[in-house]
Amino acid sequence: MNLFIYGTLRSPRLAEAVAGRLMEPVPARLDGFEVWTVAGEITPLICPDAGGVTEGAVWLDVPDDVLSRLDLYDGAFGYRLVPVTIRTANGATLDAQVYLPPDDLKAGDSPWSFDDWSRFESFSVHAAEEVFHHAPPHTAETLRQSWPQIQKRAWSFAQAQGAAPPASEIRYDPEDGDLTITEADPIRGQFFGFQSFSVRHRTFQNQRSEVLTREVFIGMEAVMVLPYDAKRDAVLLVEQARMGPAVRGDRNPWTLEPVAGMVDALEDPTEAARREMVEETGMQVGDLTRMTSFYASPGSTTDYFHAYLGTCDLPDIDSWTGGLDSENEDLRLHVLPFAKAMDLIETGEIDVGPLVLMLYWLARNRDRLRARA
Repeated sequence: MNLFIYGTLRSPRLAEAVAGRLMEPVPARLDGFEVWTVAGEITPLICPDAGGVTEGAVWLDVPDDVLSRLDLYDGAFGYRLVPVTIRTANGATLDAQVYLPPDDLKAGDSPWSFDDWSRFESFSVHAAEEVFHHAPPHTAETLRQSWPQIQKRAWSFAQAQGAAPPASEIRYDPEDGDLTITEADPIRGQFFGFQSFSVRHRTFQNQRSEVLTREVFIGMEAVMVLPYDAKRDAVLLVEQARMGPAVRGDRNPWTLEPVAGMVDALEDPTEAARREMVEETGMQVGDLTRMTSFYASPGSTTDYFHAYLGTCDLPDIDSWTGGLDSENEDLRLHVLPFAKAMDLIETGEIDVGPLVLMLYWLARNRDRLRARA
């Protein structure tokens, strides 16, 4: 079977991640179709158009194992194979098939551009690699369920890869090859990920370590917002039941935290911070001041947090409930004087690290914030 490709699979890196091998594309065109962008996404959407021409390529004689991977990657989301006639660059016509989208997928208002999409290539490749490196192997159903989380993890990876060189004034400034993952097991888990791997790294004696076996919890990027009313000198805290303390055996698994949530794929952290404020509290946040960004527990998890102070006018009530029913959030929101929140650190009632960090940041900057309120 010959397969016509027209969108993101024109990327050799993504094609190899999806097909599981290097493919040899032959330039080709498909008449009667045009490619638009899916509304609100970066995904291409091929649409029938009598006068349209779609430039792409054809994979000749696609092996069964490659077709099975494509059936999962595209078929899980309702794409189906349809026979078409294509024309190669030398003018020859070929019978082929193409994956067409489900009928309910809507086009946006602009044609899809490979060049525009290419800046998201690393994100797309990493997501595809996780799809096919999972245990047990994904089915169409599990892939649909896990896809939002796969995309969030891939977005976090792409953000780390694309970030400016990190500061290394005191710590070691590594060169390529100073830390090498030699073998990695498939990722496990549906909502979160968990992976075992082997690694070697440069030591401070300028030698190579032995091969070490390690395990990592693969999370996502998240935002945290400490809402602060400078005129009232009050903060807003979120209370909810948490599974980490419950599984540890903590006699009280209800914790006090800042407003927090995961960064969606393709979302800027500041956009996520404003969205989470509305979703969890029902309130809009004013100015957002970046406190810091940090790893929660770098020895065991990829979680990376962006912490913000959010200025707002807090209501003149002590508490109310919030959160989204669609996400099974059961939240109680507390308005506290700043001094009371600091007291709760001393008593141990606030025992969530990011909130402690954020309150101490506020303690350091509070006079300046209150002076201009």
